[in-house]
Amino acid sequence: MPHSLVLNLLPQSPIPPQYLTGRHLHALFLTLVSSVDSTLGDRLHDSTADKAFTLSPLQIRGQGIGDREQDRGKYKSKISTSSSLQYSHQQPIPAGTPCWWRISLLDDTLFGKLTQLWLNLNPNRPWHLGPADLYITSIQGTPQSIQPWANASTYAQLYEEASDVCDGLRLRNSSINLSFSTPTAFRQGQYDSTLPTRESVFNSLLSRWNKYSGIEFCQIAIESIFPSFVNIHTEILADSRSKFIGIIGEVNYKILGQIEPIQIKQINALADFALYAGIGRKTTMGMGMTRRLYSP
Repeated sequence: MPHSLVLNLLPQSPIPPQYLTGRHLHALFLTLVSSVDSTLGDRLHDSTADKAFTLSPLQIRGQGIGDREQDRGKYKSKISTSSSLQYSHQQPIPAGTPCWWRISLLDDTLFGKLTQLWLNLNPNRPWHLGPADLYITSIQGTPQSIQPWANASTYAQLYEEASDVCDGLRLRNSSINLSFSTPTAFRQGQYDSTLPTRESVFNSLLSRWNKYSGIEFCQIAIESIFPSFVNIHTEILADSRSKFIGIIGEVNYKILGQIEPIQIKQINALADFALYAGIGRKTTMGMGMTRRLYSP
């Protein structure tokens, strides 16, 4: 059962920008896991396989869209389109700034292991991100109007609720609008590609669905998915160790042609699964955060 949990955090001291990278947030997650199951924490740390969780970059609660400079501390963050999230920090996050951090878990085993952490959450226990102490003040696990990244669903529910109808009366089911909210790239051979082709996007989702859902899709109708609207640009993330180039923005894919209802259902289920699974590379480091947007 996939869960998308939003942890609300309060730093007690400034968080330097060099400790706001995906690598340091990944280490913080492993610390949370190890606090309740050290063996599991070590296994996740050592594993090189596709992992059953994704992480977001640290977000400032209430941060406006676009480059914004606050008078206090001259804080700057890189945010792009209206659907994107903060993914790069050039200045420290000041002490006392409410933040949030999304963790998605793709299987019940991992969620079950962490249940004791959520149930016995101590808001007075500090967690460390570099030299900064953080308090976890609350955890959201259900949808809210002001927090679209919190949710939970069984795989069976995701599949059952996915539409198998694709006609003029229900265009929303033949139109899949994906918002790439943090830089997203795809591995092709030895190199990365930033082009969100239907094969790269939906095969990424298919691989994770088949690994964790228990409802295997042998083959989806890739040839019936066509990009119809693209509004993306590339961003570069660089730290002392590496450079990552990915796309941010929105892509609309349409389901066209003669296609069986079960194939429509599978494609829609994968699109809805993107909220939990992310797409592409480095999803455990904050990249590839993606969600499906529905028109009113």
